[in-house]
Amino acid sequence: MPQLVKGGKYVFGWSMVRINRDIIIPDEAYLEYGFINDKKAILMSGSKKSGGFGLSSKRLLSNTPIGILLMKYPDLINYKINEGEIKEINNRVFSWVNIKKEKSINLTELLLDAFNLEIIKKLLVIRGSGLALGFITSGPIYEEAKKHPEILTF
Repeated sequence: MPQLVKGGKYVFGWSMVRINRDIIIPDEAYLEYGFINDKKAILMSGSKKSGGFGLSSKRLLSNTPIGILLMKYPDLINYKINEGEIKEINNRVFSWVNIKKEKSINLTELLLDAFNLEIIKKLLVIRGSGLALGFITSGPIYEEAKKHPEILTF
């Protein structure tokens, strides 16, 4: 599914927070962001407008302003804190999770709360920046997507 409106963000589909707290990464997004090469992902809170979170990796963030910032927190960027443990940096929430072979991630209860998510919540998976795949929960893109029944759910 490409853009919903002219000049809008590219949409990969819907993903749901499953009962076991797993969230599927759509195949196309998984390949585009190169998660096939990663075993772990960095999570960061989304914007106030779009909510949700961004899914990235140490590889994608290297030599970027966010990556340089995270280097000041080696316990996070080198996965030395517990999976799903939260670090608040500059009023944003960061964490890390394993990427499962099923092309999914699992969020702790702590992360669900931090990203204001709940079980069976639909997340719109969008091309964020080249740095992070967006899993958003609100805003104009999210509202427009609700009008498009052809968008696949993963």
